[in-house]
Amino acid sequence: MHKATEVESGRSETIDTDIPARLDALPFGRFHLLVISALGISWILDGLEVTLAGALSGELKASSGLNLSDAQIGIAGSSYLCGAVVGAFFFGWLTDRLGRKKLFSITLAVYLAATAATVLSWDAWSFIAFRFLTGAGIGGEYAAINSAIQELIPARLRGWTDLLINGSFWIGAAAGAVRRAETRS
Repeated sequence: MHKATEVESGRSETIDTDIPARLDALPFGRFHLLVISALGISWILDGLEVTLAGALSGELKASSGLNLSDAQIGIAGSSYLCGAVVGAFFFGWLTDRLGRKKLFSITLAVYLAATAATVLSWDAWSFIAFRFLTGAGIGGEYAAINSAIQELIPARLRGWTDLLINGSFWIGAAAGAVRRAETRS
C-alpha cells in the first residue's frame, strides 16, 4: 500500500492507495509504445538540432552569415546549456504546479518557437538569446519526459525505457552528422 497525505481545510488526512502498484502491474501495451515513441521523437529532434547548430558554426562566422566571432559562437553554445539548466529547474517547478502533460506541450512549443526564431537572428546577441530560449525549452522537456517515464512506465521496464528514450538523442545526433557530411561532399 502507498500512503498519500491530503491536506484539506487545515486538516491532514492519510489515505491508503494501491494505485502505483496497480499501474506497475499493468501489461506493457500499445499505450506504452506510444509514450516511448512520442518521448523518443523529442530526443531525436534535440540531437538533430544540436548537431546541426554546431555544424553551422562556419557559416555563422562568415560575413554572409551573422559574422560571429569564435568567442560569440562559444557564448551561444554555453547559453544553450545554461538555458537547459534554467529550463529544467523552472519548468520542472511549474510541472509540479500545472501538470506534466500541460508543461510538456508548453516546453515543446518554447523549444520549437525558439528554434525557429534562431533562424531569424539579426545579430550575435539575438542569436545567443534565442539559443538560451531553445535550451530552456529542451531543459523543460528533460524534466517533463523523465517524470513521464517515472509515472507512466511500469517499474520493471523503467530502466530499459529510460535508456531507450534518453539514448535516442544520439540517433538525432548521428542523423545531423550524416547530413553535415553530405553537405560537405
